[in-house]
Amino acid sequence: MTDFLARCRAILVDNQLVITDADGMAPYLTDWRGRFTGRARAVLRPGTTEQVARLVRLCAELHVPVVPQGGRTGLVLGSVPDVSGEAVVLSLTRMNRVREVDAANRTITLDAGCILQQVQDAAAAEGCLFPLSLAAEGSCTIGGNLSTNAGGTAVLRYGNTRDLCLGLEVVTAQGEIWSSLRGLRKDNTGYSLRDLFIGAEGTLGVITGAVMKLYPMPRASITALVAVSSPAQALALLTMVQDHCGPALTAFELMSQVCMDLVAKHYPDLPHPFRHRHPQYALLEVASSESEEHAVGLLEGAIGAALEAGIAADAAVASSVAQSRGLWQIREHIPLAQAAAGKNIKHDISLPVSSIPAFLEATDALLLRAFPGCQLVTFGHLGDGNLHYNVAPPDGVAHDDFLGHQDAVNHIVHDSVDRFGGSFSAEHGVGALKRSDMARYKSAVEVRMMQAIKQALDPLGIMNPGKILPPGCVA
Repeated sequence: MTDFLARCRAILVDNQLVITDADGMAPYLTDWRGRFTGRARAVLRPGTTEQVARLVRLCAELHVPVVPQGGRTGLVLGSVPDVSGEAVVLSLTRMNRVREVDAANRTITLDAGCILQQVQDAAAAEGCLFPLSLAAEGSCTIGGNLSTNAGGTAVLRYGNTRDLCLGLEVVTAQGEIWSSLRGLRKDNTGYSLRDLFIGAEGTLGVITGAVMKLYPMPRASITALVAVSSPAQALALLTMVQDHCGPALTAFELMSQVCMDLVAKHYPDLPHPFRHRHPQYALLEVASSESEEHAVGLLEGAIGAALEAGIAADAAVASSVAQSRGLWQIREHIPLAQAAAGKNIKHDISLPVSSIPAFLEATDALLLRAFPGCQLVTFGHLGDGNLHYNVAPPDGVAHDDFLGHQDAVNHIVHDSVDRFGGSFSAEHGVGALKRSDMARYKSAVEVRMMQAIKQALDPLGIMNPGKILPPGCVA
């Protein structure tokens, strides 16, 4: 152990970059929600890809497990070590350099430790848009976004992180450096190695750099909040707005009245656009490369048609950037309001968009039958089929007591997701938290193929062990 740490210090030069004291390691060992704390031999903080490669080679030589880590905002225990204390945490937050912005090629090349908001700002400084946007964008890193194939609010228009990536730089489990940082949109020369590492949550190698797509900066973005009577009407509204606005529709979020009540209770200073209550609300954003007038015309035309057709019950269209931000803050504060209200059982699921109304009707009924009075807090990205389907305890039931039913609740929800052809993880990944779901819902063929890939790329099983693959699988 002493020799291993001495060799790590020799690679990183600065002793302070090898953290071994309990207080110094503590922030790196606890998950984002504060529900799990692991142990580690050390936290290593490299500053270059070459240092990462040398550290991984050392860990491979001595069979030391490696847990890659970015901004520590994951929700499935994917970036924290287990309780064995055998692993090292490899924090990439010092690797935060934007290497190049190529406005003509519409690409940005950067280190994996760059904060997402930093990437957005670097693109904007060159008059370009990097469209990935999510609640943790001030803390999460692009390497973590790639490792989990993060989604966010603009997937409807621009796709997941995978869709935004043109190339990677990766340190393999053997400590070799592989790079495809060429910014090519077409490259049909064999297997797509890039796609193996995206979404792999650090179990196959360490992403150290990436080249990502940029887009023209919209001239205007207009936001509206639309009240509807049901999820089915929200789906009808989505179809109508897509028909009217086409690719100009960049976001379409669904929020229930329960969500609105939570936000109003815990954040009373946020906007309250409607005098009357409605069962569901859709938050829409339309962006135009032409002008503000064009964006307003598209959105108001779509909403007017929806009101006339009886699909929408009411609507509030933002008339300024401040009002637009206010409407988005309602959506963004739902998770914060949930946390303020107490613990709940969370689900990050995806379904065919057309199946969402039927799924909600069926699953709500199953849960209310099994747990009478439970509160269903449903919101998410209706436009791409991703729901955050959360279950809070009935009034008068202690939150910790209700969490004792988590496995039963999860089975009801995920079994229903499976029946409707969906996925139990839409954008948060699998990590350690959902490994048993992999065994329950993935076919034996899928699991064997994943295990074969793991065995081929990480035969020693040192890369983020205990993540993704179901319990019992070995590298």
